[in-house]
Amino acid sequence: MDTRLSQIKLRIAKLRDALRNAGAHAILVPSADPHLSEYLPGRWQAREVLSGFTGSMATLVVTLDDARLFADSRYWTQAERELEGSGITLFKIPTGAATHHIGWIAEQLQPGQTLAVDGQVLGLALAQQLRAALGAKGIRIDTGLDLIDQAWDERPGLPDAPIYEHAAPQATVSRADKLAQVREAMGKHGATHHLISSVDDVAWLLNLRGSDVSYNPVFVGHLLLSLDGATLFVQAGKIDAALTQRLAADGVSLAAYDQARTALGALPADARVLIDPRRVTLGLREALPATAAVIEAINPSTLLKSRKNAAEAAFVRDAMAQDGAAMCAFYAWFEAALARGEAISELTVDERLSAERAKRPGFVGLSFPTIAGFNGNGAMPHYRATAESFAQIQGDGLLLIDSGAQYLGGTTDITRVWPIGTLTDDHRRDYTLVLKGTIALSRAVFPRGTLSPMLDALARAPLWAHGLDYGHGTGHGVGYFMNVHEGPQSISKAVPDANMAMEPGMITSIEPGLYRPGQWGVRIENLVLNVERDTPERGQFGAMLAFETLTLCPIDTRSIAVALLSDEELAWLNDYHAEVRRRLAPLVDGDALAWLNTRTEALSR
Repeated sequence: MDTRLSQIKLRIAKLRDALRNAGAHAILVPSADPHLSEYLPGRWQAREVLSGFTGSMATLVVTLDDARLFADSRYWTQAERELEGSGITLFKIPTGAATHHIGWIAEQLQPGQTLAVDGQVLGLALAQQLRAALGAKGIRIDTGLDLIDQAWDERPGLPDAPIYEHAAPQATVSRADKLAQVREAMGKHGATHHLISSVDDVAWLLNLRGSDVSYNPVFVGHLLLSLDGATLFVQAGKIDAALTQRLAADGVSLAAYDQARTALGALPADARVLIDPRRVTLGLREALPATAAVIEAINPSTLLKSRKNAAEAAFVRDAMAQDGAAMCAFYAWFEAALARGEAISELTVDERLSAERAKRPGFVGLSFPTIAGFNGNGAMPHYRATAESFAQIQGDGLLLIDSGAQYLGGTTDITRVWPIGTLTDDHRRDYTLVLKGTIALSRAVFPRGTLSPMLDALARAPLWAHGLDYGHGTGHGVGYFMNVHEGPQSISKAVPDANMAMEPGMITSIEPGLYRPGQWGVRIENLVLNVERDTPERGQFGAMLAFETLTLCPIDTRSIAVALLSDEELAWLNDYHAEVRRRLAPLVDGDALAWLNTRTEALSR
């Protein structure tokens, strides 16, 4: 008997029993915690535990006689494999932001029936959509029911890892100055108070870091700001006495994590509270006094932290160089080991690459689980090898490696694809078309304030010209020793809003791809920094921005169909490799230096 499947079926059966006992007819289980985080502490990984699907984004809906997992194209192959035999059906949605589950619930439930969803992990914006769609059909939503405990035995408690300070010199702006900047923004909104629940905003604003969430140096906590003080709601014992005193010196007091709702309810009747509906749960919103005025707008800290200052950019460049040096050492070993005929698996790649990064100055940990996918595994954008399922790297094909690290001075994220054995013309064509997309967007010059989704087509155009496309976004924002996925900018097919305006100092990935299920995947990813580009027409047409490529690692030239590259594209590639060699050569020696020199040789026709 498959123990894993039997556990999933048992949990779903218990969940249905809990629904019946509560008089409810369906339950919505989002991939969310009380902070609406992308990556979740163990206590809030209910969607994964109940469904068996291990991808980072999806929504589970369970009715009394059906169960559906809503996931986008990044996860379709993985979800179909992991859901097989579970009784849960995959519902394919076009993007991670799609809300097809709301329409499906509206179709399944009858007027007068009840949907259960825990309001403590339900985003305010999603709650508003749910109420509009289901209310029109007379379907009741009960947000006070948390039925997960009844289906999940031995559910973890709150994380208790210690919180520490992100200190100078890498913390280039003081906590007091950041608080002053946010309070200035509060004043412009006319707010007397501001609730911040998103863990990256809290960590950035207070110059604190933690390890409550795997790969992201953040901690579970809420922050309530007034015009002259602040309260941080965290689990007791996570902050030591010395750090507590330093926080107090900046007007930040501590309170128990579970007291946030009580504190919100005790705000003055005439309070004017700024909240971000995309980053606050319904449960916290409903805790506010009925008489309080609620101002809905993006967290000021979200905008501020997305714009790295010059000192932070300098630290990021250093982190990228250290990261590049680690990759040179790894790839030198990797190619030599392959040539010697050593047995290398996808797991070996993860272990050896992580070990090389750990040797570099300022290394703290990985920024996400390493993706090493050979051939068909590389066609799953969020694939991860496990001890139970992995491939040996042998024979012919393409190896995709997407990896990154957290350093005290920055966060890295890079994807490269390497030839194994003999490649076909089809391999080279796909690889080159993706590279053309990476180059096209990397070379872009655009007006300051351009909404980031407007740039998405630049990377897709070389693929579109051949009738090809990819299902994920082209680029995500990246934090500063913070979350590897950061807003508000998103180079994707997302519906643009004003907060997605591109500004100097933003760091974003550029990562077009092409995936042939069961065969191979190609993705070439660099991180780039928005920098001002001076132009002769600035006086008339305003400031322009361009991208500075931050990532330093060779792009494999053996996989390129050179005839498909224009002269300008070839020149960009050769210039990039010259810069990679210049920056990394002083940091490596021996086999790593020899590998670097070989892989950065200029390419010609």
